[in-house]
Amino acid sequence: MLIYPAIDIKDGKCVRLTQGIKTAETVYFQEPWKVAQRFEDAGAQRLHVIDLDGAFEGESRNLAAIRKIIETVKIPLQTGGGIRSLERLEQLFDIGVWRCILGTKALEDPHMLQQALERYGDGMVVSVDAKNGLVAVDGWTRVGTREAMDFARELEAMGLKTLVYTDISRDGMMKGPNLQAIEKLRKAVSLEIIASGGVSCLQDLLNLRELGVEGAIVGKALYEGAVTLQQMEEAMKA
Repeated sequence: MLIYPAIDIKDGKCVRLTQGIKTAETVYFQEPWKVAQRFEDAGAQRLHVIDLDGAFEGESRNLAAIRKIIETVKIPLQTGGGIRSLERLEQLFDIGVWRCILGTKALEDPHMLQQALERYGDGMVVSVDAKNGLVAVDGWTRVGTREAMDFARELEAMGLKTLVYTDISRDGMMKGPNLQAIEKLRKAVSLEIIASGGVSCLQDLLNLRELGVEGAIVGKALYEGAVTLQQMEEAMKA
């Protein structure tokens, strides 16, 4: 199982939010690229970078910061937040992004998602962000009526290969992932699943690996020093 250290960018800075609440912000670093370098030096094999301004405003705002990270590290980077057009996808892939993540747009514009899948294939990822089992959009500020499991099945039928699943209630809470929901998702689809939200310790990662997910996104646990990336990587090799 791959570990994806999370770098969330807001106003050009590396921050973490609690449960995705815009005002519940903690700034950890002024320069996200330095965090990326630190993660790479610690053994990270991938990076998960989110443009929070883009997620909230519907338009990518931190392209310069993302480009700086790509110029600084050699490991693959997947990014999302405010991607609403094929033109923006092209721009991100052109600067060296490995995979792009669609959230709101994937739910509201399946035609655009289908076009993206046809053009970029495995370079596309969809983030299914759930609150009480329902999909949330617009930076998690709006919860719709679509069941997360039904949406995941629809995405698989469209040809998607990789899905990020986030339980919003667990994000930034350091209380462990929603293993029950992730197990249900694992049984519902054959997609590559990257779990996000709640990882607080090595046991959480071992529990996720036991469920058969392919990746885990870790944020606050790293920034708060609850566990080191080296410890996580060693645990995944055991």
